[in-house]
Amino acid sequence: MISVDEAKQIVKDNVEVSLSVKINLRDAIGYVLAEDVHSKIDFPPFNQSNVDGYAIAFKDAHERLIIHGESAAGKNEIAELKPKHTIRIFTGAPVPANADTVVMQEKVVIENDNLVIKDDKLQQGLNFRSTGKDIKQAALALHKDEYLSAGSIGFLTALGLNEVNVYKKPSISIIITGNELQQPGNDLKYGQVYESNSFMLKAALQQLHFHDVKTYYADDNLDRLISTLNNALKKSDVVLLCGGISVGDYDFVLKATEHCGVNKLFHKVKQRPGKPLYFGKKNNKLVFGLPGNPSSVLTCFYEYVVEALEKMTKRKTYITTVKASLQNDFIKISGLTFFLKGLLEDNKVIALDAQESYRLSSYAKANCLIKLDEERTEYKAGETVEIHLLS
Repeated sequence: MISVDEAKQIVKDNVEVSLSVKINLRDAIGYVLAEDVHSKIDFPPFNQSNVDGYAIAFKDAHERLIIHGESAAGKNEIAELKPKHTIRIFTGAPVPANADTVVMQEKVVIENDNLVIKDDKLQQGLNFRSTGKDIKQAALALHKDEYLSAGSIGFLTALGLNEVNVYKKPSISIIITGNELQQPGNDLKYGQVYESNSFMLKAALQQLHFHDVKTYYADDNLDRLISTLNNALKKSDVVLLCGGISVGDYDFVLKATEHCGVNKLFHKVKQRPGKPLYFGKKNNKLVFGLPGNPSSVLTCFYEYVVEALEKMTKRKTYITTVKASLQNDFIKISGLTFFLKGLLEDNKVIALDAQESYRLSSYAKANCLIKLDEERTEYKAGETVEIHLLS
């Protein structure tokens, strides 16, 4: 067995950044930019009013102004402000030529069809969005390797862009093994359990904005598993095998990977849960053999698969590492790194009950994993521990 740190380094060393692909901005949430993006236009593209009110020339602010015309959002004509005149204007509307200030409608009174300004704090340029104030045409809008959030997508579309180059997200196959598995909704026969790993992994992947995910099922049969794995390797960039990676008589994953030409990079890690974890590679295709117990599956996914996906897509914020105060004592064996399901609130973390690898009830409540060091055997309440926040 190798250490957790060694295993993670092997994963990082064998993952390559994905090629770039051009996609529509409406589909770009969760991607990372593969190139710098420059503005196509000045933004705002014209002088704009920031409020409903009256456009004026500031030099005329202390005069009685003649109200003449109006400017509403979407108006195409270029209005011109005459001396000692004002134009009624609305939020987002073009500011007429010769106007340099907009007075809020709450700060004026109308006397005999003339406008009198009642704003002793009025300044030149107030409530006025000048052309290009946010960004100038051809200026850098977003840097390469920036994450595309809802706000950044809104920003780029406001600049007239509809496509961007991003790092391609990998296609992913999940292979579920085991004769004992039954689909939810069907009656359980004696000796069967409901299959939950594929639902859990797909949910975790969707939460991280990975949607090109296929699920396959394979009985505990070597030939069937070889065929399924070969098919998945042809169609996907990353393959996640669930179950069958230990050394029992019906554990065929290791043999199947050998038959399919996958180069084993490690098998078995000094950790709990998830000790039988496997990682291999065929050309640029990544293969993870995840233990079958549900808590082991999800822990190995968050600790290893997510790190591979981060490097492939240049996303840096899937899992966040912080420090927190442990709120209960915990005793562990030496020689294994423990990942405990925890609940973090106000910088205090509780190691939940039901830590066994087959139990998911604690994962249903957990919002983090608590990492306990390999060589230590005892932790006391109040100690500072490393926390991996789950998305």
